[in-house]
Amino acid sequence: MSANIVIVEDEEDLLELLEYNLTKEGFETIGFLNTKTVAQILDEEEIDLLIMDRNLPGVEGSEFVSELRNDGIDIPVIFLSAKDRDSEIEEGFLRGGDDYITKPFNMKELVLRVRSILKRTSKKLNEGKLSYKDLTLDKSTRELRVDGNIVEVTKLEFDLLSEFIINKNSVLDRDYLLESVWGDSENYQYKTVNVAINRLKEKIDPNKNKDYIQTVRGVGYKLC
Repeated sequence: MSANIVIVEDEEDLLELLEYNLTKEGFETIGFLNTKTVAQILDEEEIDLLIMDRNLPGVEGSEFVSELRNDGIDIPVIFLSAKDRDSEIEEGFLRGGDDYITKPFNMKELVLRVRSILKRTSKKLNEGKLSYKDLTLDKSTRELRVDGNIVEVTKLEFDLLSEFIINKNSVLDRDYLLESVWGDSENYQYKTVNVAINRLKEKIDPNKNKDYIQTVRGVGYKLC
């Protein structure tokens, strides 16, 4: 079982140990010592699991997860924390945790819990393919092919292109894209959309001779 796992742990030695052991088990890991850029990674990359400490600098771990849930992010979360009172464990689950492991912990047990939760939460909801001209998006593997060749894109870019193909006969304004792809039309600027679309166009049309996405001045963008 392969998966992308984000680990947030402010003890650097423990973070490195977690990354080492999970990588050895075949997982891809991204480690953070605090929550500052975690939300951005979850937004831009395809992450399968979040392992979250609670005693963190800045935002307390379970409060951060609660904010993610309020924002509609339902990525599975395992709390790995020294907070081990019954009331604290209950609090972790109430704030959006899917599992809770108290410190000190057994690494083998953690790996088993990781495998179990990934197996439980893996869904086939994104099965199927979207196609337009020589673009093919495989929603089950999150893979983009251009003229049969795999092109690496971020989660955000994949979702953005999906939205264009689904609405291929419509002009999409920036407010719609911010709400549908970013999930927030209030806290992002139009420049965010412009930059993301330009980055996507560079990847799917590096020679600039296909012009998949066209700007409709004063309105937004459409697929051509």
